Amino acid sequence: MQLTFRSMVLLLVGVPIAMGCRKHAADDGNLPGDPDEPINEIGLLTFSPAFPTDGGEVTLRFDATKGDAGLKGYQDDCYVHIGVITSQSQDGTDWKYVKTEWAENTAATRLIRKSADRYELTLSPRTFFGVPAGEEILKIALVVRNADGSQVARNSDGSDLYVPLFEAGKLAVRFAAPEMHPLFEPSPAAREWLVGQDINLHALSSSEADLNISVNGISLASTNGKSLTASYSLADEGNYTFTVKATANGQTSESSFSLLVAGEPETAELPAGAAANGVTFGNGGTTAVVALTAPAKKSVYLIGDFNDWTLGTGGLMKQTPDGKHWWLEVSGLDPNEAYGYQFVVDGHLRIADPYTELVLDPANDQYIPAATFPAAKRSYPQGKTTGLVSVMHANAPAYSWKHGGFQRPDKHDLVIYELLVRDFIAAGNYTTLADTLDYLDNLGVNALQLMPVNEFEGNSSWGYNPSFYFAPDKYYGTKSDLKQLIDECHGRGIAVILDVVLNHSFGQSPMVQLYFQNGRPTAENPWFNVEPMHPFNVGYDFNHESAYTQSFVKDVLRFWLEEYNVDGFRFDLSKGFTQTNSGTSDNAVGAWSAYDASRVAIWKTYNDFIRSVDGDSYVILEHFADDHEEQELAAEGMLLWNNVNHAFNEATMGWLDHANFDRLFHTEHGFDQPNLVSYMESHDEERLMYKNLQYGNSSGGYDTKAVETALKRVEMAAAFLFAAPGPKMIWQFGELGYDVSIDENGRTGEKPIRWDYNQGNRRALYRAFSRFIRFKTNNEIFRAGQAEYVLGDAIKFVSLTHSDQQVFIIGNFDVVAHEAQVPQLTAGAWYNNITNVTETLPAGYGATLQPGEYRIYSKTKLNN
Repeated sequence: MQLTFRSMVLLLVGVPIAMGCRKHAADDGNLPGDPDEPINEIGLLTFSPAFPTDGGEVTLRFDATKGDAGLKGYQDDCYVHIGVITSQSQDGTDWKYVKTEWAENTAATRLIRKSADRYELTLSPRTFFGVPAGEEILKIALVVRNADGSQVARNSDGSDLYVPLFEAGKLAVRFAAPEMHPLFEPSPAAREWLVGQDINLHALSSSEADLNISVNGISLASTNGKSLTASYSLADEGNYTFTVKATANGQTSESSFSLLVAGEPETAELPAGAAANGVTFGNGGTTAVVALTAPAKKSVYLIGDFNDWTLGTGGLMKQTPDGKHWWLEVSGLDPNEAYGYQFVVDGHLRIADPYTELVLDPANDQYIPAATFPAAKRSYPQGKTTGLVSVMHANAPAYSWKHGGFQRPDKHDLVIYELLVRDFIAAGNYTTLADTLDYLDNLGVNALQLMPVNEFEGNSSWGYNPSFYFAPDKYYGTKSDLKQLIDECHGRGIAVILDVVLNHSFGQSPMVQLYFQNGRPTAENPWFNVEPMHPFNVGYDFNHESAYTQSFVKDVLRFWLEEYNVDGFRFDLSKGFTQTNSGTSDNAVGAWSAYDASRVAIWKTYNDFIRSVDGDSYVILEHFADDHEEQELAAEGMLLWNNVNHAFNEATMGWLDHANFDRLFHTEHGFDQPNLVSYMESHDEERLMYKNLQYGNSSGGYDTKAVETALKRVEMAAAFLFAAPGPKMIWQFGELGYDVSIDENGRTGEKPIRWDYNQGNRRALYRAFSRFIRFKTNNEIFRAGQAEYVLGDAIKFVSLTHSDQQVFIIGNFDVVAHEAQVPQLTAGAWYNNITNVTETLPAGYGATLQPGEYRIYSKTKLNN
């Protein structure tokens, strides 16, 4: 039988187990590495002196080639984002006295480059951070970043870096070798250990002391001095705890770490009925098969509440014969209890389950109000692990749906209200949003589109930095709260569309972390490209030609359709679903937008899958590609975002050179059906009213910068928007003339919530929007009418004809009066749907319209 190497896991805290054998030990009180002098430690983050205090200087040394290598080879200035953990911190990750805002660059936080990939920073902690006397500083906390914060270096498991501080004059001891990081945290070290390998130990004491290194309670080496080294052969599988103890002048100090040398993983097929990813409960919830896709990995351990987060041979997961999946059955579970768990991969990477439905985040959860997400439901296993934790719960409370028979609006009748929970209601949660649905119901919209709600990085966000796709972000509430919101919408005839981000993911994603080096995914990553394939990419780019990615995407889509009863998806950056490399420079946009047969094939595959799960759900693409490509996708029944913001806003400001919005009509795109979701505003565009008030045109006493005038011009534009056949979209508060710039507090930063706008002239705009929406949804002509239009002039008009009905929308977008000539208008009686009176009009109309004046005429009164 051939002896094969085993992998290991190293922890800083462990329980001694009496096993293992000594090889030899060496001690020398005069070894290099005197704690009073800088030590030649090799690691991601080292420091001198060996026992820094809060009142003295400490020099931090950073090696960019170590850890996750997020800044390896970086040529420009690097900075620390740095704070401290103090006696006032809520836990070991609660930073205090953070020196700068993210991406704020100061001389004090700039690292000094010593050589390629090597940097230093010297500081005196209490002075540098301004911590008041009496508040104990326990650790310095930091990450290293580039100037704009787009590249960040952390530990190999994605955790932050920490440097301990010691009490001056008190005996202290620690291990300087083997290299350990995260430093002084109960997390795996970033290396593997093999059966038969020697582990070299180097212990340091803050002063002369009797030093002893032991293994599993058995003495290995001792000396009197400040330094002690030893070597130990990891001869057998099992757990090893290494302890150094210092004794001097009646004082004692001790430090230890543990490691596990485990055997080769067992090869076995997944149990029948078990999913290849996530958790499959059995036996009434008392057992669970936990599975992870991770091809080409050497070992995966399962740790959690069920084994007290202890790495042991019983937690080594089995590998499927094809080498793609890892699984382990856990027994003895209480189906009524929630269990936290993680995977430890190749002895150094600790990740949460990509398929988990609840993520515990020690850095961000503490800032979520208990009223939004009860603290008891997000209790992190402090002191037992680091990083993000996944949760499984067999008998989690099930939501009881009340409106299961909901009939979705026809896709061509959709009036979508796009909404960011954070910036719509002050409470920022689903429960309060559900209580606010009267506002949307009265407006007349029949679809609510939520900006991304699956787990994203941080708390306050637009959500386009996703990390976990099956877990709703706790920042907005619980799973049941989200389901209740969807249910309440359905009870009011409102469909719910989720904005999903499957072009890219961010560094918190376990699928990114599993195959990641030098600040980017490696070529072995089954899901992600090493380099993005297109411009405007953020995060890490999915490879949608990969079978792994397609399987994952399908799992995500099926989950939300079946588990949450959502009615469809808006796919962010759908044009990025390509492996045709157009490059990432600004001049690559044209190539990226050109017809791409492979991208079309990918979208047909996903669309077919969605239809197989839920045949009438909505598929909406943020595509903006070549018309030929969009025609092909529309022919498959998909809806395409249609951004007419610029032309509409030029028109509302009274600047007419670029105010032709005829692309509002699907025929201008070459579509057979009105499969365009047209909008004047979305989350991505500057607000109409902001530009009206800042840059509007004027003539004489007519000024589009005046609030009342600007509101009326938005009203006129909305009349034209809703006149065109096909689905429409409104961005939140656009119906009240929201006039706060998209760039206030940063583009994605929090914006003022202006419910105070719901009155006066702004309330009149809301009522006008409501009237236009009901014209659209209650009159067949706005779905099936034959359209003629002139939209490039100051006087713009749309003519719709269907059966015995005819509708004209006419408006003057100039800042001076014009005679309105509409050849299609026949002489006779016409109903004015603005004044609600019947008028006798001459052929061709010929009336003079004042600036900003518009009319909606119909042969018979429109149903409102």
